[in-house]
Amino acid sequence: MKIEILNAHICDPLNAIDRVDAIYLADTKILSIGEPPSGWQAEQSIDASGLYCIPGLVDIAARLGNSGQTQQKSISSETHAAVSAGITSLVCMPDSKPVIDSAAQLEYVQQHCHSSSHCHVYVIAALTTGLKGDMLSEMAALKQAGCVGVSNVMHPLANNLVLRRAMEYASGQGLTLHYQAMDSALQANGCINEGLAATRMGLIGIPNAAETAAVGVCLALIEHTGARVHFARLSTQRAVHMLELAHSEGLNVSADVAAHQLFLCDDDIPAFDPNFHLLPPLRSADDLAGLRQAINNPIFSAICSDHQPHCADAKLAPFASTQIGASSFETLLPLTLRLVEQGLLNLQQAIALVTYKPAQMLNIDAGSLTAGSSADLCLFDPKQEWTLQANTMRSRGKHSPFLGQRFKGKVKHTFVSGKLVYSES
Repeated sequence: MKIEILNAHICDPLNAIDRVDAIYLADTKILSIGEPPSGWQAEQSIDASGLYCIPGLVDIAARLGNSGQTQQKSISSETHAAVSAGITSLVCMPDSKPVIDSAAQLEYVQQHCHSSSHCHVYVIAALTTGLKGDMLSEMAALKQAGCVGVSNVMHPLANNLVLRRAMEYASGQGLTLHYQAMDSALQANGCINEGLAATRMGLIGIPNAAETAAVGVCLALIEHTGARVHFARLSTQRAVHMLELAHSEGLNVSADVAAHQLFLCDDDIPAFDPNFHLLPPLRSADDLAGLRQAINNPIFSAICSDHQPHCADAKLAPFASTQIGASSFETLLPLTLRLVEQGLLNLQQAIALVTYKPAQMLNIDAGSLTAGSSADLCLFDPKQEWTLQANTMRSRGKHSPFLGQRFKGKVKHTFVSGKLVYSES
């Protein structure tokens, strides 16, 4: 279908576009911005006056599973939630059931995504078999099957030799190792940041050193192996400083941060509210300030949702026994826009961190409005205010630390490969 979007404020950081103009789509591709193609006759015209048009968001960390659902239903429901939030490309983590640790399992997930997904789904495969931390997965076969990286997510490795061998194998295959820095011995049974909030609630805390010690070991091995490592979901300002120094010395490192880590700290946790049970945990106010100050640093290639949907009863146990994570697709864009409103980033910088920068880190064709690229884009109203409520969340997971909060910025239309996959009714 030939589609024209008129009078939109087009913001495309990769191509330095920031103006009100028209954009033309056909045959799954973006044809042009500004002047229509020769002989153009639209089959559908959208007046986007008052709306921003940006590349579809690229979310580099999401879980699509939800216990009690079939995989097909889970992929359908969660990718629908994603496109309603303007996300057109997302990366699925390997810690599903079963674990994505073989080419066969990866291809199985890809087949389900092809038939059930509303957006583009990419896969980070398991670093070790079954995520058990000892035997390396067949990375060569996984790369050939189409994975965009490897990770052991939050599952510990048996020892640092496994990490070294993993770096060497991944580097030999040209794969990025996505590393979530957490020393399991220092983490122990912690469920919240080690600090006054943990003391007040009588919960076991996780010290900052659990993250920084793991970062230090990983950096030493990167220097030794030359591997490309992406540090996922940073939570401490000290870890950021360590990576800044490593980057300045030429190590091939990058990082991302979950959007909630830029707005919440452990002081914000209501007593024993399991919606705030996250990993890494919400850190101190000083860490929060440090992350916010550093968000425009070159080491950061993405702000992500870290979306983890759960069934209703997953958050009904005592705090430490509840499932970790929150449903976060629908807050990714408005929280990113809030950084602009608060003066931490300009709009181009903010949109870059959820579009072309994560796409470049993953080496996928996404995140821009370049002519000839896939017509993945999002139209949103920057002024519309709304409240996050469990009964209106499109994800099957209804848990978020932002429930009841007001947000500004509402997605109106989402296109994937030139097809209108979401339109607010």
